[in-house]
Amino acid sequence: MEINYNINELESVATRLLEQINSKIVLFHGTMGVGKTTLIKAMVKAMGSSDDVTSPTYSIVNEYESSTGSIFHFDMYRISDEMEALNFGFEDYLNSDTNWLFIEWPENVSNLLPEGVSKITIIEKDKISRTLKLSQNELLTQKPAYERCKMQQ
Repeated sequence: MEINYNINELESVATRLLEQINSKIVLFHGTMGVGKTTLIKAMVKAMGSSDDVTSPTYSIVNEYESSTGSIFHFDMYRISDEMEALNFGFEDYLNSDTNWLFIEWPENVSNLLPEGVSKITIIEKDKISRTLKLSQNELLTQKPAYERCKMQQ
């Protein structure tokens, strides 16, 4: 799936993405400053959270609460190697079926990531326009993860 949008359309893009994503582990790819955290902020809001979403550049992980449960937002930019991620318990987060994981700079922990994740790549077209590409390992009979969470309530 590919979406061309400008920053004024971010809320509707976030909602549309959540309807399509079929994994609770979502990887965000893009250059520095392209809008990964801004998109995550819109997605967290669309999931019913009123938490203040900020970049976890220095803390590595931030937790937000939503109507569908916990959302963990990772920024792996400062991770020097995968052992560092294992040392802070990243594997425990990956093994949870109930939490959402939004991971920026996932290439720094690529060997730790499971199959079947959703990948979002953001490409800057100009100052306010972006192209977003969603790719995922899709099971044809499975509803999107966001929809499954709504059904469990």
